[in-house]
Amino acid sequence: METQKNIVLVPYDFTQVADNAVKHAVKFCNKLNADLCLLHIVKKEPQLPEFESKLKEAGEKVYREFGINPSTIVRFGTIFKTINQVVDEIDSMLVVMGTHGMKGLQKLTGSWALKVIVGSKIPYLVIQEPPNNDDELKIVYPVDYKSENKESLKWVNFLSRIFKVKTYMFALASKGGNVDSRTKANLVFNKKFLEEKGIEYEIAMADGKLSFPQEIIRYAEDIKADIILVMTTRDIAFHDFILGANEQYIIANSAKIPVLVMNPRTDLMRYGYGSFG
Repeated sequence: METQKNIVLVPYDFTQVADNAVKHAVKFCNKLNADLCLLHIVKKEPQLPEFESKLKEAGEKVYREFGINPSTIVRFGTIFKTINQVVDEIDSMLVVMGTHGMKGLQKLTGSWALKVIVGSKIPYLVIQEPPNNDDELKIVYPVDYKSENKESLKWVNFLSRIFKVKTYMFALASKGGNVDSRTKANLVFNKKFLEEKGIEYEIAMADGKLSFPQEIIRYAEDIKADIILVMTTRDIAFHDFILGANEQYIIANSAKIPVLVMNPRTDLMRYGYGSFG
C-alpha cells in the first residue's frame, strides 16, 4: 500500500501571477489532501541564502492565508531544466505555474512556458488569473485527428473525481464544416469513455474560419470555461518554439483561461486517473 503523499509544485518568483498560482494549487491540495511545495530558481549561487529566507517568508504568508504550510526549495539553475529536476526529486504529481502571457522576450523566442513543459512526465496547470471560488469546472477538451488525443481523457476523469465537471468537446473541422474521419473516430471513442464514467459533456464543432487554436480560445471564452486541456505535439521541434506552436498560443491565451498541459505519454496510470480498459 502506497502511503507517500501527493505534492503540488509551484514555481514561485514573488510576483502577483505566482501568488495566483498558489491559490490554484491550494484548491488542488485541499481536494487531494496533498502537500504544497514552493520552488524558486536563482541565476547566481551567491543568491541562495537571500532567497531561501525570502521564500520561507512567502511560505509563512501562505500558511497564514490558507492554513497550508508549504515546503520551500531554492535552487541555482534555469527554469528550463531545474523545475523538472525538482519534479523528479520530490515526485510531484502536478505543477501549477503562472505565465505573463505572450509579451516581451517571449514574442521573439517563443513561449518559455511551453519550453519548460515539454519533456515533463506530469501535467502543468498554466494560469494567469486567480481561480474561481466554486467547485464546478467547465473543461474545454479540443478533439482533433491525433491518436494521442485520447490521453487527455485520463485527466478529464481525474478532474471529475475531485470537482463537479462538465466537458465541452470542441472538434476540429474544415471551412466547409467537414470533420476528418480520424477526428470522428476520436469523438466516438471519447463519447463512449465519458458516458461510461458518467461525465456530463457537450460537443461543438469549429467552423474553420480561424485557426483551430484561435477557435478554441474563442469558444472557451464564449462558454466561460475554467480550464482548457492541451496535449503537446509529439516530438515538437525547436522551430515550433520560435514560430509559434499551437500549444503556445493556447497556453498564453488573451482570455487568461487556465490551461492544463500534458505531454503524450502512456505511463501515467499510477495515480489512478483511469484507464481505457
